[in-house]
Amino acid sequence: MSTKRELLRDPKRGKIAGVCAGLSDYFNMELWLVRIIFVSAVLLTGGPLFVVAYIAAWFILDKKEPATANTNSTKHDDPLEVKFKVWQKGEPPRRALQDLKERLTRVDVRLQDMERHVTSSEFTVSREINKL
Repeated sequence: MSTKRELLRDPKRGKIAGVCAGLSDYFNMELWLVRIIFVSAVLLTGGPLFVVAYIAAWFILDKKEPATANTNSTKHDDPLEVKFKVWQKGEPPRRALQDLKERLTRVDVRLQDMERHVTSSEFTVSREINKL
């Protein structure tokens, strides 16, 4: 199953116009690395060529649509992206494990609350009243 990727600029994460942020998303690389590569290319090679290319991309690329956020969802509802190489975008494995531990702890607390409610005498009385 292949997903269609689209090159879009991301002004929300970008410093100037979001072109480097869009390239970072498209190539699944860390944003800081894309910026370093661009600045190095400007300083070490034909600077005006890359500046003109950046400005052209600024006008040619469409803006990335802001994600529609649910009021019920939290930051941790989306699946984790674990990076396997330093330059990839995502969370390092150690941080991903910490996030998973936090999620499972929250689920465990909720489950304990539900068990406490179901085994309480109030629940039993309420259930018997509803049966009548």
